[in-house]
Amino acid sequence: MSTTTIRLPEELKARIAEAAKRAGTTAHNFILEAIAEKASLEERRADFDTEAEQRYARIVESGKTVPWDQMRGYLEDRLAGKAARRPVARKLAR
Repeated sequence: MSTTTIRLPEELKARIAEAAKRAGTTAHNFILEAIAEKASLEERRADFDTEAEQRYARIVESGKTVPWDQMRGYLEDRLAGKAARRPVARKLAR
């Protein structure tokens, strides 16, 4: 495991120490978990952006979409436990 030095303002260092104490862990472990959580969040955000770009590329390629009012009705019916017919994608109106 490598070592990295970070400079923390005294106020932040005190907040971390107190939060770590409440969490029943060390300040070192608290900081490691916070960094891992932040890295995971950024990875999920990048995955989300990639998925959105891929979906948009498919829309542009096919020219087909499902109108929001139809998709919303479908999703609301599904959430309510009702039988719902999946909306069919159609060409964008120009």
